[in-house]
Amino acid sequence: MFRSIIPLVMLHVSACALAQTPPQVLSLDREQLSQLTQEDSKAREIIRRADRVRAPEQPFRYTLTLTEHKNGRDLLDKRQVLDISMRFYKPDEQRERGEARALIRFVAPARDKGKVLLSDLDKMWYYAPELRRPIPISRQQRLLGQVSNGDVVAADFDYSYISTLLGTEACGDSQCYKLSLTRRWASVPYPAILYWVEVGSWHPQRIDFLSTEGRLIKRSRYRDYQQVQGIMRPATIVIEDALRKDSWTTMAYSEMVLESLPESYFQKDYLIRGSQ
Repeated sequence: MFRSIIPLVMLHVSACALAQTPPQVLSLDREQLSQLTQEDSKAREIIRRADRVRAPEQPFRYTLTLTEHKNGRDLLDKRQVLDISMRFYKPDEQRERGEARALIRFVAPARDKGKVLLSDLDKMWYYAPELRRPIPISRQQRLLGQVSNGDVVAADFDYSYISTLLGTEACGDSQCYKLSLTRRWASVPYPAILYWVEVGSWHPQRIDFLSTEGRLIKRSRYRDYQQVQGIMRPATIVIEDALRKDSWTTMAYSEMVLESLPESYFQKDYLIRGSQ
């Protein structure tokens, strides 16, 4: 049986909002989160409810298959398969600290076996067998087609962006909340985002990733909702090229299980062992 998981903006935001200085060490500690400015409480509620559709509160593991499509063809020779373990949750009554960390192992094609990525909130490292040690890598670097390194793990929109609810509008046969998100600091990959979330179900429907000038960079559409771990979650995210309408990349999620890996697996020093 298939298993899956889940992936005009504020151009007049004041300069001070865009120039926020990040804390010396970014973390999801309760104290640090409580100090973040998020004036629109309704927007925050929508984002957090949509987060629980995108990913479970418990640590989990899933398979992600990336397929590039160009000129009406599936480029199967470039298809990539990733094995991803992730922790994605906020502080609660039992946890003083939230997490947004992921360990990404390359499964296919065979030439990529042994490669590993580690994502820890705003940082990412890469290791391959031919390297002596893990190296820092940009979350914006392209992985396949329209998919960047940072796209393969669930982004923490609540923490990384200042959000505003713009209103509701039709999205297909449903009504969606339309939210504007502007990044808090320069290390966040995308300067601004427009985000559509279905009213009532909290299902993400679409995300437009924008440049500082408001230009569309790429668009993600959430599709193929299926029952997984007790709720409906998207099995596929389609990432469209803003410039080439005949080019897009699908991210297909499968084989999701709840799995709590040891803390040591999410440390940079583990990458060498994790690649073996």
